[in-house]
Amino acid sequence: MLNFVNKLFGSASKRQIKTYSKTIESINSFEEKLINLSNQELQDKTEYFKNLIKEGSALDDLLIEVFAVVREASKRTLSLRHFDVQLIGGIILHQGMIAEMKTGEGKTLVATLAAYLNSLSGDPVHIVTVNDYLADRDSHWMGEIYKFLGLTVGCVTSKTEEVDKVKQYNCDIIYATNNEIGFDYLRDNLKNSYESLCFKKEGFAIVDEVDSILIDEARTPLVISGQSDNSVDIYPKINSIVKFLKDEDFEINEESKSVLLSSNGMEVTERLLLKNNLIKGGTLQDLDNMGLNHNIIQGLRAHHLFIRDKDYIIKDKSVVIIDDLSGRPMEGRRYGDGLHQAIEAKEGLVIQRENQTIASVTYQNFFRTYKKLSGMTGTATTEAAEFEGIYNLQVVEIPPNLPVNRNDREDQIYMTKKEKYDAVLQLVLERHQIKQPILIGTTSVDNSEILSKLLLKNNIKHNVLNAKVHDQEAETILQAGMPGNVTISTNMAGRGTDIKLGGDDNLSAKNKEISIKAGGLLVIGTERHESRRIDNQLRGRSGRQV
Repeated sequence: MLNFVNKLFGSASKRQIKTYSKTIESINSFEEKLINLSNQELQDKTEYFKNLIKEGSALDDLLIEVFAVVREASKRTLSLRHFDVQLIGGIILHQGMIAEMKTGEGKTLVATLAAYLNSLSGDPVHIVTVNDYLADRDSHWMGEIYKFLGLTVGCVTSKTEEVDKVKQYNCDIIYATNNEIGFDYLRDNLKNSYESLCFKKEGFAIVDEVDSILIDEARTPLVISGQSDNSVDIYPKINSIVKFLKDEDFEINEESKSVLLSSNGMEVTERLLLKNNLIKGGTLQDLDNMGLNHNIIQGLRAHHLFIRDKDYIIKDKSVVIIDDLSGRPMEGRRYGDGLHQAIEAKEGLVIQRENQTIASVTYQNFFRTYKKLSGMTGTATTEAAEFEGIYNLQVVEIPPNLPVNRNDREDQIYMTKKEKYDAVLQLVLERHQIKQPILIGTTSVDNSEILSKLLLKNNIKHNVLNAKVHDQEAETILQAGMPGNVTISTNMAGRGTDIKLGGDDNLSAKNKEISIKAGGLLVIGTERHESRRIDNQLRGRSGRQV
């Protein structure tokens, strides 16, 4: 079935791309006319385009010359020239579709074409990324192009002060994380003055890693809440009772993350509740005791289904949830229905009161508020039908500029974790000797730390990137392509991270040459993720355009 879907959408994409060939030829011919312009003459094009729009020209009418101008500005500011396939990507984004481009094909640069074109109409353009690192990096990096052409660039991350947000959103082009932009939309709905609004006009959104945000997290609710008056005294008492329950007292369903008390478990729990004066009679199934039953179930879930350093970490004496898909800490997010309090009780932390919802929205509903929506990712074809059905977004698969230069090996299966980690160690020792840069992917903080201890024991210097040390992400990624560098990472090193062979561009080209000669970046996936797309994202860190 999957092969049929791939063939169906693949052939449709090829037909779609063929329709752009004349447009690409026209953009390329326009490039020759711009080469001899001075910087000032090129910069004056922005005002020229805006005047044409005021006189009635449509954005589609300007696309060819606009794309040629952006390409020329990119060459002059970043020494990067948009490839023809990147021009196609820009057209697809402008037309409100999803551009599927293989990892390493330069989606970040592609977005500049559609972003600049659409900003000329005066509507805000939001480029939405999955984390602070990418929003900050791309706003500064691609911002050079926009600023050269006279546009203003804003950046909104979790570190942006509230007093500065309105200023950032008033810019022509805004880079922001999906989390912050969603919450700012909610906060706008609670404000009283127009001047304080972040979203003053409907605009155009380009969603990077669109499958992650619009599919994986589509129904994730963004919630603004305030604390309720409910007491938290019950949670430590429930926690002490849950510890006495044995495996035969309950049934666990790991797939649905649910727990059911057995008949015997129900009786044992009721006796313990009576002993602790928490229940005055009857059974847990009585209407008056349903709240206690719920708390017992949440306590069991906290102890047996939500694992420290896998599902959450402890930071500054607080429980911080780890995003299962990105591996990143979700600061400020809390589990609902008493689960977060149950985990706090389990960990012996100060228990915060349950929150009351003041405002909420899902990503699915939030992104439907935009006048125009488009997206980019390396992994969208498998979800093409869902994008079409829910968002009316067509997925167009764009061919790579160059063939992917990567050797994909078959999976190796081991009987035990020890055997698997020993095999990883042997491979690392072998490749580390020849100075090949290595990226080791894991699916949890806990597993990344186990591997780290194993490498330390064998005197292998390395960096670790996980939810506990995410503040060091930029520096870790910068070093990951250095000759002989070993990096252990959770899913954080998957989406959007560009590991350059040889490391920082400012360092000598010799490092890049050594890394390439050693075989390029070796990616070792230590386990399969539940989502194949996340496995593909990890694989895509290697074999990127250089």
